[in-house]
Amino acid sequence: MGSLSIWHWLIVLAVVLVLFGGGGKISTLMGDVARGVKSFKKNMADDESMENSNPGQGGHIAPPGPAAGAQRDASFSASGRPSGSSTP
Repeated sequence: MGSLSIWHWLIVLAVVLVLFGGGGKISTLMGDVARGVKSFKKNMADDESMENSNPGQGGHIAPPGPAAGAQRDASFSASGRPSGSSTP
């Protein structure tokens, strides 16, 4: 129980190679992550400014009027099938 098997050592070796090998892969990766976070924050700020510029737009969709519900109900027969279907 106290000793590490060959699989444990292989996993440790792989992690060490990924972290310290490759000539700056981690720093490049972290730079890409930082650019992504900056871009995300910039776009979130742009969205907030767009919301503030259109105060009349609530972002909500109005519910359908009674005419839309009546039209939908009229297109189905009592059996629940469309009124144009000929299948019994």
